[in-house]
Amino acid sequence: MSNNDKDVLTGEHFTMGDLACAEGAISAGCRFFAGYPITPATEIAEIMAKRLPMVGGKYIQMEDEIASIIAAIGASYTGVKAMTATAGPGISLMLENIGLAAMVEAPLVIINVMRCGPSTGSPTNAGQGDIMQAKWGSHGDYEIIALAPSTVQEMYSLTIEAFNLSEEYRVPVFVLADGILGHMREKLVIPKKSEIKIVNRKKPTCKPEEYKPFKVDESLVPPMATFGSGYRFYATGLTHNEMGYPDNDPKVYESLVKRLCDKIRKNADKIIKYEEFMLDDAEIVLIAYGSTARSAKRAVIDGRKKGIKVGLLRLITIWPFPGKKVKELSKTAKAFVVPEMNYGQIVREVERFTGTVPVIPFSKLTGNIPLPKEILDVVMEV
Repeated sequence: MSNNDKDVLTGEHFTMGDLACAEGAISAGCRFFAGYPITPATEIAEIMAKRLPMVGGKYIQMEDEIASIIAAIGASYTGVKAMTATAGPGISLMLENIGLAAMVEAPLVIINVMRCGPSTGSPTNAGQGDIMQAKWGSHGDYEIIALAPSTVQEMYSLTIEAFNLSEEYRVPVFVLADGILGHMREKLVIPKKSEIKIVNRKKPTCKPEEYKPFKVDESLVPPMATFGSGYRFYATGLTHNEMGYPDNDPKVYESLVKRLCDKIRKNADKIIKYEEFMLDDAEIVLIAYGSTARSAKRAVIDGRKKGIKVGLLRLITIWPFPGKKVKELSKTAKAFVVPEMNYGQIVREVERFTGTVPVIPFSKLTGNIPLPKEILDVVMEV
């Protein structure tokens, strides 16, 4: 597999979000993609089918989304950076094996270009209704990471970041885009490969006979040997001990589950990213993400022209949620407004950290992005 600059389509492009996502994956070192066509994410698969053979990678169109994520998990365990891309109905089919990926600690990137739901919903209309699904979709206790781009440039850069985080923490990482952003076209700048930060998983340094596949140090993330590298080990979705063997001891179960959660929770401050816009003196704080944050930013600008002290906290990391920052803002804010393309999801998480400060949801369920004027009208009512 080549790592030369020729692998990356450097320079300025005018392109769509889905294509930017695919190029971000290539730049991050992704060399395996398994997926199944679905609106509005199909273009990602189309570009990966074209680009991966150019860089020594493999593309497989699977029979469904269940097989897609299983194939990606298997590829990850051979040492290859792997990705799949879909929309809400596809994520619904993947949920059991997202839990498997969390349990066996397989680095994996999952792109969800969200559309209207539930069920088949309205495939060609955008939505943000899969926020809680990403966090809680599979059963049991585990942690994932989810990033929310709001520009075509971020579809590229946050896909790279998703791979880096997945490799560092051995965890499934979501990129939660939406149909508007996936099909939007705007400027994309792709740097030289030498200028892109790349993180690769930690590998064992001990002899194969001394290797314990789930033994950790203070990082809580075990070094990852790969199939075919001379290390023999067992990986299972069952509760397992440091050797990877099934173990029903309650202490083993508790230790394992706590570690799967704590490797993210204890590093949350390092993982979490957000953008602050005109928050220094803001009395009304907008909290938004994805395409909706674009309208929210314009609403802040227009509100300031009217003399309203409004600002924006744009969530780049959805999970883990930046609760500390929201709590800090609640000390000075008089109200929060949370615009979303759903019937109220992240607003519930915001409410956990605002104390007695009122939180006003603004839900738009038409499949269209909330307009700046619509958001500003809610702010003015407040």
